[in-house]
Amino acid sequence: MDSGIECTLSKFTDDTKLCGGVNTLEGRDAIQRDLDRLERWACVNLMKFNMAKCKVLHVGWCNPKHDYRLGEEWIESSPEEKDLGVLVDEKLNMNQQRALAAQKAKCGQQVEGGDSPSLLRFRETPPEGCSGLGPPT
Repeated sequence: MDSGIECTLSKFTDDTKLCGGVNTLEGRDAIQRDLDRLERWACVNLMKFNMAKCKVLHVGWCNPKHDYRLGEEWIESSPEEKDLGVLVDEKLNMNQQRALAAQKAKCGQQVEGGDSPSLLRFRETPPEGCSGLGPPT
């Protein structure tokens, strides 16, 4: 699965993430080439990605928010994703996660851990000079 992958590929149980910089068109193209490689790998191994669980999280203030496809289908973009039980948004803000944890603690409920199963999610890193933590400088 990792052979020829240009971007960062992370695997955990049944969760796969592809991360790459998008500050140039070459970065965007590298992500798409890697998605094409993953799709070919899945076909060769008689597997299929669950497109309902495939999402793009565009991270950072200066992110150009490119569109990507897996096979013939376009991947939906999402304003936030859960990663190992932590809800993260496109500005790398975890305030909603903290509020949810505080609310559950008040009600005496246990804060859930883990991640819902998904077969492909990938995140883009912000372009150089841009940070997901504040407005462009």
